[in-house]
Amino acid sequence: MVQKAYARKRRDFSQLIIPLAALGILILFNLFRGIAIGDLGFFSIGTRVNNDGNTVLAGNLISIIDDASALAIIAMGMTLVTAACGGQDISVGAVGAISGAVFVKVLDAFGLDKISAGSIIVALLAAIAVTIVFTLFNGTLVSVFKIQPMIATLILFSCGRSIAYMITGSATPQLNDKLINAIGKTIPGIPIPTPIFLVIIMALLLALIFKVTNLRLYTQTVGINQGAARLNGINPMIIKLLSFVILGVCVSLASMIQVCRLNQLSHKTLLDAIEMDAILAVAIGGNSLGGGKFRLSGTILGSYIILMLTNTLNDMSVKPESIKAYKAIVIIIIVIAGSPAVKEKISALWNRMHSGSQKAVTGR
Repeated sequence: MVQKAYARKRRDFSQLIIPLAALGILILFNLFRGIAIGDLGFFSIGTRVNNDGNTVLAGNLISIIDDASALAIIAMGMTLVTAACGGQDISVGAVGAISGAVFVKVLDAFGLDKISAGSIIVALLAAIAVTIVFTLFNGTLVSVFKIQPMIATLILFSCGRSIAYMITGSATPQLNDKLINAIGKTIPGIPIPTPIFLVIIMALLLALIFKVTNLRLYTQTVGINQGAARLNGINPMIIKLLSFVILGVCVSLASMIQVCRLNQLSHKTLLDAIEMDAILAVAIGGNSLGGGKFRLSGTILGSYIILMLTNTLNDMSVKPESIKAYKAIVIIIIVIAGSPAVKEKISALWNRMHSGSQKAVTGR
């Protein structure tokens, strides 16, 4: 029993090797670079007074954790879709624009000059409901019609922002309200950015769901072998649809964060290109892009690594259009490192080293 528990912990830790290694490399790179140029400001954390007169935490690390909040939430949902379906949803940015449009439209119906906690809750629930409809559309194509996820989600990837434009038109109303600022930035009297708390709440909620239900086990089983899952009484279609429902909730929450942070809706730029970063976060998190076992902690860590990489490249004055190329290189390296062929070679090498060390201890 103890050996099984030890083996399970060892397996779980092995999934975090990639994100921990990537994080370590980035930290060391910025440390040595800071020493070389005589500026370690990358790691500095302090306080400042924002435009509302509130004292808040400031610094590169705080900005990285704060800016990665929307990405981390979407990446959690993307992890479940990837684990269950063996593919990725590339329409999350466009669907996020639809969600943001619904959120702003409902707030506008209540009156932008009379925003209250109640109107925000109603707007968020409406956005979640509409977003789930669209993610279920994707899920139906994947689970019922057996279309590969990336192809199925290409439809909304292409037309999602146009749908968002149809909902609100060309209007970009300003959401200048204290409650909106509290959601997208900081709550007065609390120096930590609010989006960080929303990431923690979402992570704890999913952890609770996994604790009290068999969703994690069922999702992993469907992702590994649908035939075996069906023989064990698990309906792969239901599990896949449920993963898309959870993704819809994550997209809505992330969209609300970005709208509240910017105090306005922009159909073109809201969550733009976030699908690539979400897929990269899943990969960096040590999760297989082909489905199966997953760890949300690795995905969240991967999201922060991506923002740290982006921040590092910006500090090095890398052109914005070149940053995507660097990210693509990271994806290639991670996908190759996590491929079955490489894992098999590493496992064989580890077994040889382990058996050699045992022989040296026993003297045989």
